[in-house]
Amino acid sequence: MLSSRTLLQGAAAGLAVASHASVFASEKQTPQTAGDTEKTPLNVFLFEGFETIDAMGPVEMLAYAGVYDIRFYGMIAGVVKSAQGVPVAVEAVEKADPEGLLLLPGAAPQWLKLPPEFFARVKTLAEQAPWVLTVCTGSVLLGRTGLLNGRRATTNKNAVPMALKTLPSVRWQKSARWCVDGKFYTSSGLTAGMDMALGFLADRFGAEKADAVAQYTEYVRSADPTKDPFAR
Repeated sequence: MLSSRTLLQGAAAGLAVASHASVFASEKQTPQTAGDTEKTPLNVFLFEGFETIDAMGPVEMLAYAGVYDIRFYGMIAGVVKSAQGVPVAVEAVEKADPEGLLLLPGAAPQWLKLPPEFFARVKTLAEQAPWVLTVCTGSVLLGRTGLLNGRRATTNKNAVPMALKTLPSVRWQKSARWCVDGKFYTSSGLTAGMDMALGFLADRFGAEKADAVAQYTEYVRSADPTKDPFAR
């Protein structure tokens, strides 16, 4: 039985982001979203041991855009803990909007040994989603569904050898902050997810939108997906 304290802790991060996003929207609405009332669903699919910043970094940026209804899901309803022990309250993935965007974080290799049912669900969500965003080794998880075969993608630089060996059909980019191939946005390690999220906003709503979010969050974004200071 999950305690009410644990559930409240898990929900706190999402509530804080939503609160900050509403402040941003009230202070400065962009022409693209001014007057809009219906938000686009965005499904964040979490699993035990996910990397905190992989999920919450992009969520922070996308929430400030004021156009997404961000919900957290897991294989079952309850609390999922990140690799850093941060508890997040999640809904059962069956409740995810099939037309929602998909955000899939990554994790250290020891956390990537997930059951077949997980990958089946990822594949279904990714096939239905208009856009799919992955961070770090989230692209490896997505790659295991076969949906990245023949496509350009990137991942955490330390995971590139593993990705090349286990998923040779994916066109892995060894030097990229993030990659775009069709509806798939894949980013390299950790903080690259925030640059990818801002790049995604720029592609959808214009560079001014992404720059406004970066300015408000006091984040120095990399606007060039090919500029990768961590590539060897």
